[in-house]
Amino acid sequence: MAVKRPEGIFPYVSTDTWSEKLAEAIENTCKQEGVTPPPRAAIVEGLGTALGDTEIKKLVVSPRTTKALATSAYRVVKAGEDKVLLLTCHVHGAGVAPWDLNDRTASFWTPPSPEATERVKALVDAEFRLEEARKAEKQAEKAREARRRSVDDDTYAAAELAAAEDKYRAATSRVTEAQRERDALLSSLGNRRPRPVVKSAEEDGRAMAALVLSPQPREVAVHLQRYAVENLRRAGRGRGYDLVESLVAAGQLSRGMCVLQQWQLQDQTGQTSTSWRMVAVTANNRALARLDIFGLQVEHLVTGMPQSLYPYPRENTDSELLLHNQREVLNRISYSLNEALAAEGTDREHPAHRAGRIADVPTEVVVGCSNPAALEHLLRALNVDDHLRGIQPYDEDARLIALFAILVDAYATEGLLVQALADTFPEARGADRLNVDGVRSALTANGPLAPLSPLLPPGEEISPVTLRDIALRSITALVFPDLPAAPPQTGQRQVRDVGRYWPIVRGALQEPAWSQTGAKTAAARTKLWSAAVAQLSMHRANILSANGLFAVADTKEGARQDPRSLRDLFLGAQAGDATAWAALVQRMVPNLIHAPEPLITPGQGSEAGGQRKGERRSPANAVAALKMAYKQEALNVSRELLLAFAKVVLEHPDATEVPEAPDGTRLICYGEQTWSEESRSTIVPGMVLAPDTDGQPTALVVDKAWFDELFPPIWGSAFQSGKGRNAATGTTGSADQAAEDRSNDDTSRAAGGVAADPRAQLGALRKELPARIELVEGGYERAVQAADALLSDFETARRLRDDLGEDPLPADQRIEWMEKLTKARGAAEGSISALSQVEALILKL
Repeated sequence: MAVKRPEGIFPYVSTDTWSEKLAEAIENTCKQEGVTPPPRAAIVEGLGTALGDTEIKKLVVSPRTTKALATSAYRVVKAGEDKVLLLTCHVHGAGVAPWDLNDRTASFWTPPSPEATERVKALVDAEFRLEEARKAEKQAEKAREARRRSVDDDTYAAAELAAAEDKYRAATSRVTEAQRERDALLSSLGNRRPRPVVKSAEEDGRAMAALVLSPQPREVAVHLQRYAVENLRRAGRGRGYDLVESLVAAGQLSRGMCVLQQWQLQDQTGQTSTSWRMVAVTANNRALARLDIFGLQVEHLVTGMPQSLYPYPRENTDSELLLHNQREVLNRISYSLNEALAAEGTDREHPAHRAGRIADVPTEVVVGCSNPAALEHLLRALNVDDHLRGIQPYDEDARLIALFAILVDAYATEGLLVQALADTFPEARGADRLNVDGVRSALTANGPLAPLSPLLPPGEEISPVTLRDIALRSITALVFPDLPAAPPQTGQRQVRDVGRYWPIVRGALQEPAWSQTGAKTAAARTKLWSAAVAQLSMHRANILSANGLFAVADTKEGARQDPRSLRDLFLGAQAGDATAWAALVQRMVPNLIHAPEPLITPGQGSEAGGQRKGERRSPANAVAALKMAYKQEALNVSRELLLAFAKVVLEHPDATEVPEAPDGTRLICYGEQTWSEESRSTIVPGMVLAPDTDGQPTALVVDKAWFDELFPPIWGSAFQSGKGRNAATGTTGSADQAAEDRSNDDTSRAAGGVAADPRAQLGALRKELPARIELVEGGYERAVQAADALLSDFETARRLRDDLGEDPLPADQRIEWMEKLTKARGAAEGSISALSQVEALILKL
């Protein structure tokens, strides 16, 4: 039987017919403005079902025969070269969900990966088992207490009490075990959750102005939504007033911005259901506070609202029945609150009274975009611009992550992102094939690292380790861009050429002029770099762990990174090249900081008092000591140990399995051998086994105590004082310096400056020569490939000249080119003679 709806201030949602009219109007207006609209289903299901029945009538006009949006109902906002069409309207106060990807909570998420997602599924199951175990424990405790209070003292009662005691102990043991399992999974996730993967919606293979989340089980969606809300509340605790009470008293005075987003939820049978909702790009805290006032949880909008929460009169309630249709949910809320508002004696704390000023709220909805493939980046830029200098400040990590996103977007807006990376990786296999949007997502940890694969050199394997290395080098290059070499001094005033990239960094980070760059700027740039690389790690440590790793010279002149690949650096270090090891250490630094057992920490030793690990030392000292170990004579440090340590450190962020001891014994952290078993750290994926002097893994897990004992602070002090800036920062020295390091390597490894023993020198050479042969082989392969490519290009140029009848090149240019090629051929012929002599010497070794 139809029931007349009570009138009131809470709006009732319009019908499907008007939602279709709104979708038609939006599509026509987007075509008129030259932007791409959202999918029609997004407008009908996500937007039309949250607008009041009279609101759409205000938005849609019908000039001639087609429907369009009223000119006062929308505006176009520019974001760099792109533009966004915003619909200005009033939506139901309970019709918007907070955005999981809020920039203020960016530091609480880890990079998305399939392994992390699987761990979240296991974590949800573990939390369910823990909850069930706790319920069983409470029941067992009640049964035990009931038996204790029993007045019977016969043998049967005593046996029953003993059985109840045993059952309680067993239940407590199950709780402890379930707690330990849940904590281990949390630790393996770095006590965070993987960022939900979102991409632009597609329709017939064309990107549209809406977002879509990757498919996920319903339980995982609820878990991540609650986690996002928890962190949003945590980020809002610094507010100097109560936001909920402010909305109750004054309503929402300013507009927020929303975007349409689709959830894809999988049930236990594998069936996937979809739902479109509006999420708050800006005003996330206000969206959450409004739901609190209405008495709703965020997951009620996403995964379904219990029917018993807002039932109709004379309707049988079912606590397990979930309502998924947004129109029905919002109409039920309006019906109940309007009815309560009209009834006499309704409590003043009832949502009907408290939500009166937010019955509907002003907002702007993204309904068009000129570049929908980059919609997420555009929304982040608009959100950061709106909030970065707002009343409620970002916490430090989130502020720096937002600044780095602004920097990457600034490179992209200037059209120099690809060029900057191409300059950083001169041997890239295909820098011209880079996808700008994919690169932006990869560098800001909003997507996989695969789009960076064209930056790998030819022959380099595409793997998580090499892609992560490319990402770290790219971040370093963007934050510390290299400047053109300074011209020779003339004694007159000169204006330094800062190149194309430094002005982008200065504008994005609002730095002073180049001539005024000092320690303050270097420290701020280092913190930005630290926050940017931390996003790529599951176990995120304090961003202050990088203090001092970059100096003023790096900020003014650039980081000057070693261009060699990881493979060449390993071969170089194995062949005795000290500069290769120094560059390899620099590539390891982020992994030494962001690990389950961090080896470089800001306080230089845990602040846990008696359970402190290692010694107090600066980050620069720890890095310098590791570089010094390559040349330091020590019985417990060998090059085999160093190279094995470097290999596992570079691999640990992508580890998916818990390490196992070679002999099958239980693993223990090196610095926890004397600790009680209850106090020891849980062994989780990503922990590294300590290698022995032969480079073989042991049954001990590397921690700061192991690192500081093996690479003491005194080594770092000696290295820093003896080598200067190139040693401290790991920047690349000149070719002459590298050759000098290699030539003096044997004497420098001897203690006290005494020449090395000839037998030891022979043993070291026999270990290094295989790597040197591989380096020469790789160099020749690249030279042959370059010669073949040069021949192909010249053949193409000759053919095109003949076809077009163009004039030949000037004689002086041809002579210059031929002289250069003759010189290169002579060098190649000379190297062939040297290789022939090497072949003869191999037979005599």
